[in-house]
Amino acid sequence: MGIKFRPVTDRVAIRLEPREETTKGGIIVAETIERPRTIGIVEGIGPEVKADIKIGDKVLFHCFDELPTYDPDVVMVRDNSLLGVFVKQ
Repeated sequence: MGIKFRPVTDRVAIRLEPREETTKGGIIVAETIERPRTIGIVEGIGPEVKADIKIGDKVLFHCFDELPTYDPDVVMVRDNSLLGVFVKQ
């Protein structure tokens, strides 16, 4: 069983999407050209978050406001760093 973690204040816990090692065209991406991951799934929401999100939403966030956590694939961001929610059509 994983760690239970509840964000405080206006923070949102986001599990980052896995890194893509190849492009859609099949080109292998070198590790030295790594770009920051800015898409993930909401795993926790602090009590002061004003954004219209829920746990399980896939979101896009500003990459320079993230804080590392207990897990290298989970980051904390402020709710005002969220840029949008992906909507299924």
